[in-house]
Amino acid sequence: MTTAKELEVKLEIAPASLTRLKKIPFVRALRTRPRRTTEVSVYFDTRKHKLRKNGLLLRVRRIGGQYIQTIKANGSSGPFERDEWEAEITGEQPDLGLADGTALGPLVSDRLRRQLRPLFETRVKRTVYPLTNGPRAIALTIDHGSIDSRDHSAPLCEIELELKRGDLAGVFDVAREISHALPAHLAFNSKAERGYALVEGEESAPLKAASLDLAAGTSTREAFKTIGHACLRQVVGNEPALANGQPEGVHQMRVGVRRLRAAMSLFGDILQDEQSAAIRTELKWLLGQLAPARELEVLMRRVVTPVKTRSARWDGIPPLSRELSKKHQSALARALNAVASVRFRALTLETAAWLEIGQWTNSEGDLVRDRGDVPVETFAAEQLQRRWRKVRKRGKTLAELDPRSRHRLRIQVKKLRYATEFFRNLIADTRAPKRRKKFLPALEHLQDALGDLNDIAVHEDLIAAIGVERRRSCPKRAFAAGLLTGREDARLDAAMAAAVEAHAKLAKAKPFWR
Repeated sequence: MTTAKELEVKLEIAPASLTRLKKIPFVRALRTRPRRTTEVSVYFDTRKHKLRKNGLLLRVRRIGGQYIQTIKANGSSGPFERDEWEAEITGEQPDLGLADGTALGPLVSDRLRRQLRPLFETRVKRTVYPLTNGPRAIALTIDHGSIDSRDHSAPLCEIELELKRGDLAGVFDVAREISHALPAHLAFNSKAERGYALVEGEESAPLKAASLDLAAGTSTREAFKTIGHACLRQVVGNEPALANGQPEGVHQMRVGVRRLRAAMSLFGDILQDEQSAAIRTELKWLLGQLAPARELEVLMRRVVTPVKTRSARWDGIPPLSRELSKKHQSALARALNAVASVRFRALTLETAAWLEIGQWTNSEGDLVRDRGDVPVETFAAEQLQRRWRKVRKRGKTLAELDPRSRHRLRIQVKKLRYATEFFRNLIADTRAPKRRKKFLPALEHLQDALGDLNDIAVHEDLIAAIGVERRRSCPKRAFAAGLLTGREDARLDAAMAAAVEAHAKLAKAKPFWR
């Protein structure tokens, strides 16, 4: 069985746009005819998805009368690299005898052989263009077809850029040209991941942050790359949910952006270059496009809808609710347009390239380079301690802070929370399990309490703005806005007391990283 490292960048595209691919200059200039095949790939696993849970994939692909068995394992160097083992077999069923020496080998047993079954298959028409330029060789593959399970089917149209020879920078160069010419966007989900989602009925489900497993001894530089890829994957992975109008899709994409920005702040000492600054600017733009839809959705769900349900006869409430609903739909359309834009496609692709091969990965400054070489467990302990002290200090006068200052404290708390999530598996449970069990819930409660205070301030601003707009044209609606503002203001004292209590508990909690 042959062993290889699969290095590729994947783009998704609408089938109708494929005809424009041939008009891209570097494709028109090709003198070698593309290779075309029809391929059927069947993916195998147990009913409880044992292989998937262990980061493995088992596939049998039929090309004409030939059967190729492929075993893949999640790579240790980011989402663009995976370990892969291939072998020709005699039939359509997997040959587990060939798993020796692969990542699947340790799992093979008589029980696994009995439980293994086909879960889903892909049927694609594959077109491969060989791109060769000096020391660079890239396979541009177009797969157009479908993914089918027993009960469901989904269309498939994607472009894969696989590095055959050279460096990954060349792959991103080609991806940029394609993305500039066509509405092709970065994708992380493999065909297998999409197939599993189809089987589970979760193809457009919102994607939450994944847990991270950083190994002790990993450099700070590599740790940030791992964290950054996970955050970007959450951003990109919520495009389908957002496109379907799911409010949770907007929320989870926004969380992904915030986590990435928090990670960039946390690792700021090694991100002191122009590329990093440009990425920060674009991420801030994206947050600005997503924020109104999320804020109005929360306002409608937590404030307006309950009041409308209990007090439907209040003068002005129904028309105010309709107006806010229109504003929410407009904000959601704004978010959708942003994610469908050339700017968003460029942002996600450039962020992926920056994380993988950006200036920060090979700094010319000795100090920055040395900081990137520090073991991540040392870096993590220092950062957690510093940010915890900052939260404790700023929160002592919480009850006296104005909304803007409370918001800044909330951001600091959120950064500390994200940092604990990034590093929680790095610091072993056996080190201080009791401290950890007390610290993390206390931090979560403080973030929730400060979030409630922030929601009150945001809601009051949103409602007051409508009241001012309608004071003359619709007095009843303005009056209803005043009533809602008053209800939110009445929650302030209780919310503040909860935040002060939560901060006091966190201040008393002992750090689990020492």
